[in-house]
Amino acid sequence: MNLVIVESPAKAKTINKYLGDNYTVLASYGHIRDLPSKNGSVNPEDKFKMIWEVDSFSKKYLKEITDAAKDSEKIILATDPDREGEAIAWHVKEYLDEKKILKDKKIERVVFNEITKKAVTNGIDNPRNIESNLVEAYMARRALDYLVGFNISPILWTKLPGSKSAGRVQSVALRLLTEREHEIELFKPDEFWTLNVNFKTSKGDILNSNIVLLNNLKVDKFYFKNKEDINNAIEEIKKLKYKISEISSKVYTRNPLGPFTTSTLQQTASSKLGFGASRTMQIAQRLYQGIDIEGDTVGLITYMRTDGTNISNDAVIDFRSFIKKSYGNNYLPKEPNNYSGKKAKNAQEAHEAIRPTDISRTPEQMKKFLSTDQIKLYDLIWSRALSSQMEAAKFDRKTITIVSDNNVNQFKCSGSTIKFDGFLKLTRIDNEEDEKILPDVNKESVSTENFIDEQHFTQPPPRYSEASLVKKLEELGIGRPSTYASIISVISNRGYADIVNKRFFPTDRGKLLSAFLEKLFSKYVDYGFTAGLEEQLDDITAGKEEWIKVLDNFWKDFNINVLNVKEKRTREVLDLLNESLGELVFETDEGGKINRKCKLCNSGELSLKNSFRGGAFIGCSNYPECKFTRPLSKSKANDQIALAEPKLIGQNENGKDIYLKNGRFGPYLQY
Repeated sequence: MNLVIVESPAKAKTINKYLGDNYTVLASYGHIRDLPSKNGSVNPEDKFKMIWEVDSFSKKYLKEITDAAKDSEKIILATDPDREGEAIAWHVKEYLDEKKILKDKKIERVVFNEITKKAVTNGIDNPRNIESNLVEAYMARRALDYLVGFNISPILWTKLPGSKSAGRVQSVALRLLTEREHEIELFKPDEFWTLNVNFKTSKGDILNSNIVLLNNLKVDKFYFKNKEDINNAIEEIKKLKYKISEISSKVYTRNPLGPFTTSTLQQTASSKLGFGASRTMQIAQRLYQGIDIEGDTVGLITYMRTDGTNISNDAVIDFRSFIKKSYGNNYLPKEPNNYSGKKAKNAQEAHEAIRPTDISRTPEQMKKFLSTDQIKLYDLIWSRALSSQMEAAKFDRKTITIVSDNNVNQFKCSGSTIKFDGFLKLTRIDNEEDEKILPDVNKESVSTENFIDEQHFTQPPPRYSEASLVKKLEELGIGRPSTYASIISVISNRGYADIVNKRFFPTDRGKLLSAFLEKLFSKYVDYGFTAGLEEQLDDITAGKEEWIKVLDNFWKDFNINVLNVKEKRTREVLDLLNESLGELVFETDEGGKINRKCKLCNSGELSLKNSFRGGAFIGCSNYPECKFTRPLSKSKANDQIALAEPKLIGQNENGKDIYLKNGRFGPYLQY
């Protein structure tokens, strides 16, 4: 009997059907061991020796695996084909070794990029050893996360009550959110206007045009600053006569996007389907592990944690055959489209891009076997993968140029029509130009028909959504495909940011934590430093770097930083944050100078305070005589200024003072 060990029961069930009676397939249910949350789990003094502990959840499944292993001739470790999967395989092997079960038994490591009969049997026929580089990269990452979390978090509990933890990558992601929030809070909108002119041809056709030149000056975004500028421009334009000077037509192409990687799948599922990163990965996991289709369990997509942008040659052949048969030769490029230009940053996760395991299983056919969410995601993956091998779309772009008789004013109107839909037959892409068909015109005189002006104000940068946060982290080289979903859930679950209308709003707790880390652990929330550390982890994977050396270099400086911060008194820390947060939490006077004077007693100074129950807030130095408090956020504070307790607002008919107070259930009046 041969024992096959995978992570999940769904995957075990599917693989069991493919391998037959001579194999027993059991699930480890994810990681079987982890570093216990106590001091000494990683020992920097002893080459970063780690103490692993089996959690209570895993014990019963390990007993099942141990019992089966005793009676097996061969043990096959078939966990996922990435760093985490390699780590689980290593943990299982180490555990069985400690139990002295591996003596006289053959042990093999196999991987499947997709759960299909062909891929599974091919994997079983081509075993390999556990890759030590992948395991060492996992251990380095795990040790780094432990050392950061276990050393900074206790400092937070004493210096910033209410803050739950600080993570190595999570804290950098939080910094992105708070920096964006600061930009929004400090943003001052600028007014600008736009002017479009409708010209009329001799046939009565209307040409809606944009101004390019006015009095020989280029018209940019801020050319018209107010209504007066618009009125002056209209008067200038009306003085002259106009003609069509040029009619140009140009064909341009738009190529299809490549098949999905983990991060592009998360971004697109967020923007098009409204799925969060965690939800996307859970659904994708199920599609990968296997769906019951008429009594047969089938993996519908390839492995969903990948940075790879290309697909296998076999899949390309199948795709091209399907395109030719379903859409015709016109939709098939002469040569397969190649997307290998984007080099993956971490080679161990650079498998194929995400694609259907069998392109002939169309979304329409699969609809009856899948849940609503599953079919939405499968359709997205299927369409994106197939369209990536289709012909480019061709557009006919027509531009009409209108000029004044003296050539000092110039206007343009453009329109595009689809000449050949190509890959758009299957999938629409974001920001696709609306089809705007322009009338057939000749070079002739035209007259001004009417003017369309509109007032605008510049907008602050948008808050991050899950999709844009994942994109930004990927651009910076921070985190990896398998970690994005957990980073986002930690930020939200620990109260560091609220998600409102799918956008991240950092909470006061999140802003304070971010300011604390930036002030006192600046190196470790630096984007460049964090990305550099990720590259070092990738170098361990590639065998270019020793994991102990990477940890040693990190620990030397980090430990000194931790010891220095521990020595600071809480008040000293809060004073540093008063200075750091500055105009973000305190009012400024007309000269832009920070004004921390208390608005209630007019003599005390406002500063950061902290409480174990409620966390950080702004309070008066004259406490307890002055009980003025407000939230960190200036916008929330402005809402509350009227409720500063107690506020005299007048007298009743008997001449008694009426006060506005703020209680447990909100504002109330009292005399």
